[in-house]
Amino acid sequence: MEGKTLARIAAAIFAGVAITATAIEMTRDEEAPVNPATAMVAPAAPDPLREGQRRCQRLGEAGARDAECLRVWAESRDRFLGLDRLPRPTTPRSAPAATTTDDPVMKQTVPAEPSTAEER
Repeated sequence: MEGKTLARIAAAIFAGVAITATAIEMTRDEEAPVNPATAMVAPAAPDPLREGQRRCQRLGEAGARDAECLRVWAESRDRFLGLDRLPRPTTPRSAPAATTTDDPVMKQTVPAEPSTAEER
């Protein structure tokens, strides 16, 4: 076989493979998403914290003296650090008469009696 004939046969095979691949791709059905609702993004509900942050941003330097901005920034910080998801510690309504802890801050101290101080 000559080189020209071999090149023509290779070109014909390549064209046949390309046409077959194109036909297969065109007849294939597109895969639909499993759940069409997940493909759509729902509009986000307005976040009052974000609106407060925008208001404080517009105030500029005056926001540092605004009580509402300080509250918004504290809430944003807590949300960022995850402190808003921590369970709040419950404080007992009445303190116990005596504690058994070794923590000096938590211990209740009894004032010294004047009679013992005078005896020394």
